[in-house]
Amino acid sequence: MSAVPTRSTTPSRAVQALALTLAAALAASCGAEEGGGDAGGSDGSAPVRMAVNGWVGYEASAAVLSYLIEKELDRKVEYVEDDEVSSWHAMAEGSVDVILENWGHEDLMELYGAEESPLVVDGGPNGNEGRIGWYVPQYVVDEYPEVATYEGLAEHTDLFRTGAGEGPGRFLGADPTFVTQDQGMINHFGLDLEIEYAGSEEEQIAEVEAAYAEEEPVLFYFYEPQWLQEEMDLVKVEFPEYVDLCEIDSEDIACDYPEYELNKVFAKPFADADSPAYRLLDNWTWTNEDQDEVAKMIADEGMSHDEAAAAWAEEHPDMWKEWIPADA
Repeated sequence: MSAVPTRSTTPSRAVQALALTLAAALAASCGAEEGGGDAGGSDGSAPVRMAVNGWVGYEASAAVLSYLIEKELDRKVEYVEDDEVSSWHAMAEGSVDVILENWGHEDLMELYGAEESPLVVDGGPNGNEGRIGWYVPQYVVDEYPEVATYEGLAEHTDLFRTGAGEGPGRFLGADPTFVTQDQGMINHFGLDLEIEYAGSEEEQIAEVEAAYAEEEPVLFYFYEPQWLQEEMDLVKVEFPEYVDLCEIDSEDIACDYPEYELNKVFAKPFADADSPAYRLLDNWTWTNEDQDEVAKMIADEGMSHDEAAAAWAEEHPDMWKEWIPADA
């Protein structure tokens, strides 16, 4: 996450056909493995293979859920750390059981969840509401109110120049593996900006914090849920509202990001096995505020993932006890 992702474009029919062929082969393979007992993570005693993507909000969700699965259900959890798109491929291949936070990958759901031979199933909302956009600190808008919209930003990209103060302004991204539409927006709106990737969410936040401390102009990709939103006074730059398929041409995007109802995705063999761990994950929903609370403990307060999960669980027993299957 984002650092975070956005919706991907719909693949061509040729690509769909190829993917469905792959899906059928993989489904047959997974079906054979499932009959063997614990392969594919479907057995009630095998470790749950949980995808973990590279933003701390996702890590917060994974921390709490793995803590509860291990403490309350006495089942091990294995983290499979990868970027978001690769996590889908790993699930289709049978090496991941659950993705906790899907940011609108409708193309991948269409391919791997196809009715003909589904490898994955939609797990429903996880309770988080996702929003991606371009942000500037409030102090920038106080001095240059125009930058709060894309029209005004176009006239003030020089504010965000770095180094010798020449050339295009800097647009600060996070991890280059995050799926974004920023270059297409820059192209369409004729913005004199160049994307610079910090390398990771953590490195991007460090750069934003440094600029914020000195009240220096900074323009950057950011999102919710994200714990830093509560720590800084930020303004989301206004672009034309998202409409369906306005991002179909990745080089020419005339709208803002869509908003997302984030959802869970399960490997079909894992869901079909209906283990207590699956039912806990299926029952799980929480809010942006819950995720931010745990993420802040990890990223800002220096707590380990287990420590943060235990602290959250101690404060919110009425919530998580509703997730535990009645027969567990």
